[in-house]
Formats: sequence, structure tokens, C-alpha cells
Amino acid sequence: MWALFARSTITVKLVMIMLIVASVWCWAIFIDKWLQFRRARSEAARFDAAFWSGEPLDELFDEIGPDPRGPSEKIFVSGMIEWRRSHREDGALIPGAAARIERSMDVAISKESERLQRNLLILATIGSTAPFVGLFGTVWGIMNSFIEIAESQNTSLAVVAPGIAEALLATGLGLIAAIPAVVFYNKLSGDADAIVANYEAFADEFSTILSRQLDA
Repeated sequence: MWALFARSTITVKLVMIMLIVASVWCWAIFIDKWLQFRRARSEAARFDAAFWSGEPLDELFDEIGPDPRGPSEKIFVSGMIEWRRSHREDGALIPGAAARIERSMDVAISKESERLQRNLLILATIGSTAPFVGLFGTVWGIMNSFIEIAESQNTSLAVVAPGIAEALLATGLGLIAAIPAVVFYNKLSGDADAIVANYEAFADEFSTILSRQLDA
């Protein structure tokens, strides 16, 4: 493999280096996002246990404080802050409190969704472009091989094979970068959508609880 890389032209070398960097970048993004999603699920499970433990929501809000750490806590705190702001000094509620609370939580969910989706477009880009970049390296390498064959006027396999082999290595590296990128993108996109769906379900449940208090 190193011999094929060493004897290739500078253009093919640059293509190969670009594809290797893209492949490493793809794996780095996957590991980072996998750890991030794992933390998000763990935090959501802990918060759900605390939320449904029967503890009063005001006490839970006071325990979390104004600086929540996890995404679920941020969504809950955004709703509770608007809930408290919607109360007048005499204890009455300002009209439209339910809609404002829902909008506050929707904004928090949107921010968390954007954070979860960050860098996934890079995987999609690598998955869609890496094969073509590798193909460009292959075409360029084969073109140079034919030029060398014409200059040497020797069409034996010993002359033709090395140039074609080094050219095909670029396509192989393109596939090595693209295939994991596509798999990782589909996997992480599905996981991100599932996590956001859980946030939205929690926001709906929380809104229902607050609506009961508003109606009461």
C-alpha cells in the first residue's frame, strides 16, 4: 500500500491524503456524537425519574437552579421560568400563559435539536462526495499511466499494472471514507430524531400538567 502511494503522482497523493483525513474525521465525529447521545439519554432518564417521583415541580425547579446542565433540565427550566413570570403580584395569571410556556419550551427543544444535529452534515457530505473524489484520483492516475505507456511504447502487464493499481487505490480509499460516513449519518440522524421526539413528548406532558393547574 505504501509503495503504491509513494510512486503515485502528486495529484493522486493529494487525493489519497484528503480521503484519509476525511475518513479519520468521519470516525472522530461518530465517536463524539455517540458519546454525546449517550450522555443525553442518561441525563433524560435521570431527569424523568426525578420529574415523575412526585416531588413538587417548584421544589424540583429550585433544586436545578437557574443554570441547568442537561438538555431535559433546560427544557423544564425554560417552561418553569415562563410559568413564574406569568404570575402577577396578586397571584393571578397573565392571559396567554400556556402558549408562552409552550413557545419557551419549543425554543429550548430547537436549540437542543440543533446541537444534536451539529456536524452530521459533514458525514453526509463525506458520504456523498468521497467516492467521486476517489474516482477523480483514479481517472487522473490511469491517464498518467497511459501517458507513460505511450512514452515507453511498452504495453506489457509489468508496465501497465502498477499505474492502474495505484490509481484504483484512490477509489478504494474513497469507498473506505464514504461507506462508514453514510452508515454513521443514518444511524446518528435516527438517534437524534428519537432523542428530540422524547424531548417533545416531555414538553407535551409538562404542558398538560400546567394546563390542568391553569384550568383549576
